[in-house]
Amino acid sequence: MGVHHSRSGPRQLVTPSRFRSKAAFASFAAVSPILASSGLTNRHRINRSSDRQLNRALHTITLIRMRLDPTAKTYVAGRISEEKTSRDAQRCLKRAASRQLSKILERSDRTTRISSEQLDAI
Repeated sequence: MGVHHSRSGPRQLVTPSRFRSKAAFASFAAVSPILASSGLTNRHRINRSSDRQLNRALHTITLIRMRLDPTAKTYVAGRISEEKTSRDAQRCLKRAASRQLSKILERSDRTTRISSEQLDAI
């Protein structure tokens, strides 16, 4: 379940050779966690600086997954039962979608062509 690639994907060319790791891609996609703790509260927030179009596409993907995908629904329910917020669960889902997209881009770098089925699988 995901987003149709022609509607909400990033408009610029993202080559996987630009990134040294999945964490670097997550930072580029603005989904890398940043420590936002104070006092006894230990939590993270999302890095809001970087490619906003890619971040918006990942945001849409996670919203659709949270509403329609049964595994994402159980994941969010488990996070909420751990006393996390829905936004925290969405942050983790964004990171997972970023990892999946990074893998697809790495594979496509070898084949030099991304099929629409691969993008729809995100």
